[in-house]
Amino acid sequence: MKAIAVIPGKRNSAQVVEAPRPSVADVPGGRGVLVKVLRVGVDGTDREINDAQYGKAPDGEPYLILGHENFGQVEAVGPGVAELAPGDYVVSTVRRPGSSLYDAIGTQDMTTDDVYYERGINLLHGFLSDHYVDSSDQMVRIPRGVREVGVLLEPLTVVEKGIVQAFEVQRRLRVWRPRRAAVLGAGTIGLLATLVLRLRGFEVTTFGKTPRPNRIAALLEALGARYVITSDTSVPQAARRDGAYDLVFEASGFSPLVFDGMGALAKNGVLVLSSVTGGERKVEVDADRLNLGFVLGNKVMVGTVNANREYFELGVRDMTHAESTYPGWLTSLLTHPVKGLDGVGELFDKLNGGAKDAIKVFCEVAAP
Repeated sequence: MKAIAVIPGKRNSAQVVEAPRPSVADVPGGRGVLVKVLRVGVDGTDREINDAQYGKAPDGEPYLILGHENFGQVEAVGPGVAELAPGDYVVSTVRRPGSSLYDAIGTQDMTTDDVYYERGINLLHGFLSDHYVDSSDQMVRIPRGVREVGVLLEPLTVVEKGIVQAFEVQRRLRVWRPRRAAVLGAGTIGLLATLVLRLRGFEVTTFGKTPRPNRIAALLEALGARYVITSDTSVPQAARRDGAYDLVFEASGFSPLVFDGMGALAKNGVLVLSSVTGGERKVEVDADRLNLGFVLGNKVMVGTVNANREYFELGVRDMTHAESTYPGWLTSLLTHPVKGLDGVGELFDKLNGGAKDAIKVFCEVAAP
């Protein structure tokens, strides 16, 4: 079968390869599910792996099949699978259990292992291929009513986890009734964070850098959120003008904004960090003021990365909620499709900035 793979450690090595076709028998205990891949989204992680910044092939393999933002349709199931059937639409989780206590209880996204296993990222092949096989335990069924946007589920889970964790931390307060939120960054994760916060009833201000008129501003305003351009009004300026935020969700990919987010928090506020920044950027900050504000204001900062099954299932519920509340909004994020695995060059060209106003670049691997 065809797949898009990289040679880890070699820059710009993304290419089409012929890979062995998997079988349901590859998964022990009769729990295997063979999936025909329909769509796979690509993001900064795929770009960075192709840039040889990180990523490892499975042991003994010459390449790593890319792709973690998956969506497909079941073709066959093993004899031990009762919860899925051929024809069902599914999304698979990405990180797989390791050896820590957290892995053992199904929270592998909180693992303390130094070595972790993530499909399409580290030591496990991904989903940018004609087919894949996985255990049904790692799959979430997608209702037909949201199949058009199923490829957005994996990035949505990062948002779901971050917001759930914010509320989990603040259970210590016995009563926490946040009303105002800021989202820093208006890419895919920032847009999805704005959506989920609006579904939770928050008043949301989302900060971006693209001047109006633009597609992102229109999408945000369709949710009833406010769009603020950071070159006109900084995050601290907006917080001083409009009031501090109970929850700040940082999704900009620009680490200095973390400190702006810290300074914009209200008392008892939570700052959720979702950006993975691997650079060496340095900034000067008002450390005493920020520290004092956090201590005296009972503020919290927490990170969100990857997600376990709980957040995939929550994401499906919110997708369904979004389709009824804001019909067609999620579909509008799917801006730049690339037809077929042979379009690997076009896929990475669009991912690397060759597509104007791109929100989500994805590969249309096959039709349902």
